[in-house]
Amino acid sequence: MCVCVFLSCVCVLLCLLPLYTRRHSGDHSPYNLKRQHFSSPVPHYGSPPAVGSSPSVSRPGPRETQSTLIQHSQPLSPQPSAPRMPPLWGENPRSSLQAYAKDKVSLRIMIIMHIMCSGFLFIQPGRLYSRSHGCTQTNRDDGKTSPSGKARMCISTNAVSCYVSQLSGQMVELFEACQQQSTDLERKELCRAQLQREIQRLFPLVRLYLAGSSLSGFGSRNSDADLCLVIQAAPVSVDQRNDAVYVLSLIQQLFYRLSYIERPQLIRAKVPILKFRDKVSGVEFDLNVNNTVGIRNTFLLRSYAYAERRVRPIILVVKRWARHHRINDASKGTLSSYTLVLMVLHYLQTLPEPVIPSLQNEYPECFSPSMDIHRVPEGPRDIPPYSSSNQASLGELLLGFLKYYTSVFRWDKQVISVREAKALPKSNSLEWRDKFICVEEPFDGTNTARAVHEKVKFDSLGHPKSNPTPHSL
Repeated sequence: MCVCVFLSCVCVLLCLLPLYTRRHSGDHSPYNLKRQHFSSPVPHYGSPPAVGSSPSVSRPGPRETQSTLIQHSQPLSPQPSAPRMPPLWGENPRSSLQAYAKDKVSLRIMIIMHIMCSGFLFIQPGRLYSRSHGCTQTNRDDGKTSPSGKARMCISTNAVSCYVSQLSGQMVELFEACQQQSTDLERKELCRAQLQREIQRLFPLVRLYLAGSSLSGFGSRNSDADLCLVIQAAPVSVDQRNDAVYVLSLIQQLFYRLSYIERPQLIRAKVPILKFRDKVSGVEFDLNVNNTVGIRNTFLLRSYAYAERRVRPIILVVKRWARHHRINDASKGTLSSYTLVLMVLHYLQTLPEPVIPSLQNEYPECFSPSMDIHRVPEGPRDIPPYSSSNQASLGELLLGFLKYYTSVFRWDKQVISVREAKALPKSNSLEWRDKFICVEEPFDGTNTARAVHEKVKFDSLGHPKSNPTPHSL
């Protein structure tokens, strides 16, 4: 009972706080309907940076665009005009806390409070009920259920609706403030083009590709950039343990002589990388050799990012939340950003009314693992946007995501699969045996969560201990 009273007070407090923290922003209105259309903040892979639009930078050599990766002029998933898209702001957009959400500290507190509440309560459309006792309460001496117990255990529908609407609005504010801008991508592309020219002095038959969140659509303004060096003349795959390290060591010596590159550091991991910083753009880069699965999954994720407009905001919020709680660093035994993205996509696929489908199942010819790597960027160019019958707002989807992984998904018996859009049974194969978290890589079938190999790290993620319950929002 005390917990419910406390949570009720929290919800009332969240409704009253904006009255004391509201700021006047002149003629700027966050409720312009245009803000609900999330067009890509970066050129769709397909459109090279416009000539003359990139910021002025002092860099040797002519400008060059990544024509192999970015060559189509049409967006990946143009917004459909006929179907009505579900609301991002909840039932009442104008009740969202624009001024409150712009305060990053308050936004962080809001999301943390939301996470705390979701640990005790499940929200469904029109009702709120306790995880352990449903919507009834036994508090009389005779042990019978009080007729008014449901009213005491449940927060009012209006308060819940207001809370979810506020959460949706704050997610929009955070997304719009943190999403990668077109100028950010242009700076990364300009550096990639220049580095390709430099590396081709050592290896004339190589191509340098931009990959990762910078190109997939899930990056933020301060995201690092991933580069993949593809050695075209290699008759067989490059041995990551020996060949890749040798190639990267030669490139490291080259980078020492480039005035605009600083701190080149060779990391001898399972997939060796060369870390360095571009002084002109200020971007940190990770360079690998022939890890082409990263190029394939970049364009798969980009297809998901622009297939449905709610995908990018919820993924950015989940990544920021995980980073705040220090569970978003594979080098420290927790979850990589890539794994988090796959977890969110899997949840959106497995809803009773899916938000997104399995693109690999519906368009197998566009995402074939055997497709020539230089044709991968062209593969998904004609995939149409997905029209979902799921009308849940961002706040409802975030609540559902937390509920799914705390009470529905069975970590000890299931494997997260975006490729199949469902949870697969955990086999006894070496890839899944004795693993705490199993997330299938959509192309090569490996476990992207293999970094979580210590139970103490798994426990720090707050894994569920309760039995699964029906999966619904």
